[in-house]
Amino acid sequence: MRWRSFCFLSALFAVAFGMTACSEEDNTVEEYPNWQATNEAYFNRLTDSVLTLISLNPARTDWQRIKCWSKSDSIEGSNGDYIIVNVIEEGDAASGVPLYTDTVSVHYLGRLLPSTSYPQGYVFDSSYDGYFDPAVASPAEFAIGNSSGTSLVDGFATALQHMRRGDHWVVYIPYQLGYGASGYSSIPGYSTLIFDLRMVDFWSPEVQED
Repeated sequence: MRWRSFCFLSALFAVAFGMTACSEEDNTVEEYPNWQATNEAYFNRLTDSVLTLISLNPARTDWQRIKCWSKSDSIEGSNGDYIIVNVIEEGDAASGVPLYTDTVSVHYLGRLLPSTSYPQGYVFDSSYDGYFDPAVASPAEFAIGNSSGTSLVDGFATALQHMRRGDHWVVYIPYQLGYGASGYSSIPGYSTLIFDLRMVDFWSPEVQED
């Protein structure tokens, strides 16, 4: 990650965390103390910081705020209607972007915000093992959407529909565009999702590869 981006995010994490907590009843350590408040405060601070950066330099493209693909553009909406994107590497500007009906080939790693046992954030899913190595990593392939609605969380589907081949992004998804208040599997409710995402390729379902 670029040095400025690293410093920017480190400052946000330093403000938001330092949260080892114990239950008053049995002294057990809570993995996700004050999780809703922590995630909401973090995403709101991130949004405010990114909007400030963009207002100071509207031409910058390394930080972006993108509205959810399924939300109306006619109203501003709330912070929970947008994803935040940190562009690490720009791909082929002429490649276009995927459609909702397209299939994509991507490398990805998804993590949560730091918690008691996971100071770097719990990794809940990844298309590769360990550190990313382009020489050995195999991208995952999946359709963005289907006839009954998106098969991915809205924030992830939104990011994919704005990426070009070769793009490398870190994407911040508010819980409203992720797994909501209820969570899913090992992901607790109210979780901000952070994806390291690399777009390899995309194609329409009608295109048959040789």
